[in-house]
Amino acid sequence: MNVAQQSMAAAPARLIALGSAGLMEGFELIGFETIADPTSESVEELFQELLRQQQAALVVIERRLAERPGRHLMRAQQEGGRIVITEIPEIHMSRGYHSRVEELVQSILGASALEIEE
Repeated sequence: MNVAQQSMAAAPARLIALGSAGLMEGFELIGFETIADPTSESVEELFQELLRQQQAALVVIERRLAERPGRHLMRAQQEGGRIVITEIPEIHMSRGYHSRVEELVQSILGASALEIEE
């Protein structure tokens, strides 16, 4: 392992949340870096920085911000691994929201795979 790889291995992953100001308050309380009400440009700048600096990160992004990804967000989504991206619904849509992961699990394991048994 070279020096650059050793320093990357030692650096903790960044915890970043992007979305509406009201939603970001909760993420800030649990220690995430937050970007409230980001523009498309600021979302792209963040992902460009993460990719360029080869940083590990868990990025929680409000769904509306990921609907039309720019090239850096798209690249981060396609690469996988070092940057983990999870979409969350807007606060007013949380009850009826189903994530892409949920849909994938159900398509592989069946519709009842995620049902909670009492």
